[in-house]
Amino acid sequence: MLNPLAKELNDALEGSTAGSLLSDEGVRLYFPKGIIAQSAEAKKLGKVANGTIGMTVIGGTPVTLPAVKKYTPDFTERELVAYAPTAGNPDLRALWKEHQIKKNPLLATKTTSLPVLVPGLTAGISYLADLFLDETKPLVAADPSWDNYVLIAGARRNAEFIQFPMFADGRFNMAGLEETLRGQAKSGSVRVLLNFPQNPSGYSPTKDEAAQIVALIRSLAEEGTKVMVWCDDAYFGLNYEDDIEPQSLFAYLADLHPNVLAAKIDGPTKEDFVWGFRAGFITFASKGMTEPQYDALVKKLMGAIRSSVSCASTPPQTILLKAYQDPELDNQKAAFRAVLERRYHLVKDFVSSHQSSAITPLPFNSGYFMAFHLPKVDAEALRQKLLNEKGIGTISIDSHTLRVAFSSLEEDKIDTVYQAIYDAADELAAE
Repeated sequence: MLNPLAKELNDALEGSTAGSLLSDEGVRLYFPKGIIAQSAEAKKLGKVANGTIGMTVIGGTPVTLPAVKKYTPDFTERELVAYAPTAGNPDLRALWKEHQIKKNPLLATKTTSLPVLVPGLTAGISYLADLFLDETKPLVAADPSWDNYVLIAGARRNAEFIQFPMFADGRFNMAGLEETLRGQAKSGSVRVLLNFPQNPSGYSPTKDEAAQIVALIRSLAEEGTKVMVWCDDAYFGLNYEDDIEPQSLFAYLADLHPNVLAAKIDGPTKEDFVWGFRAGFITFASKGMTEPQYDALVKKLMGAIRSSVSCASTPPQTILLKAYQDPELDNQKAAFRAVLERRYHLVKDFVSSHQSSAITPLPFNSGYFMAFHLPKVDAEALRQKLLNEKGIGTISIDSHTLRVAFSSLEEDKIDTVYQAIYDAADELAAE
């Protein structure tokens, strides 16, 4: 039986594209008026005493072991050990929205949900899968793709994972994307994940390519297809060429058409070099979507969070909120991004000057990675050879794709590593 709170949220979403795209689990999800909601009320009104939250409190403050506190002397107890709200620290959420607008000026005049904090961008993808994928609702993504996408969509949600070849003739494969999306549109709805800069290829669309993608989505929507676009912006802004579209596709899709629902999955872990903080955000946007409908969709997302991890960790949220108010932050980020850009150009120079029939670099211009297409050798065999004979670690994404994270290669090792990759591929091809 459907919970009355779920029905209430479904009723609020009635008539919206978001409501029509929900999965079976998405229909069932709700945010309970249980411990968390009741505790929030008690925090406001329980002036005499508050016996709601399972924390040990002395003098109105959560206790902190001295052995823990001594490593974080600048944190208050609440900033360190208290539970965070299910949707994240509200000040951090509001600040992240300001950052989104600063980085994507087109959003300044558009209505979106307040970003919801999730425990990592992987969790964000997983929650979107809970809300919008099931056996009858597949997900479209590029080939090659990050291997966690198929694990989340297929293994967790039993949804079909449909891929289009990302590149054709050394360029982004716009025709392949259109053919795949139009094929899926016959069912009446499409769910597509677009990850830029892409993992594993390290590619971001040019301004012209981004415009073509947006035009395609608009065309499908105008033809009556309900389209949901997941903008996986994990590596957003790490662009190394002038012709790359500087804003997220989300900024263009946010009010594109009432039949388009966009979800932005972003966060500081890659952008701000805090990988282990496991902090990400999900933001929704759809033309004509009302505040009550945004609220209902966010509550369903909060239900997914509450029923899995309850809430994200407090200390990373505290640190980020303080760090974002540091006047030196932008200069510090620029210095680290310059390191990545130098490594990118060294790799680009190397692969541009080397040719092999056994290995071909996929187009790359941004992010942390680049990848090779292997028409003649198996990627896992090449990975094993590099690791066991050369002492070099790489990733085999699939049988014909080898990923290299130049982000983690010191500059003085880049030529050595890439020469070894080419040599090993040629050796395997000659066997």
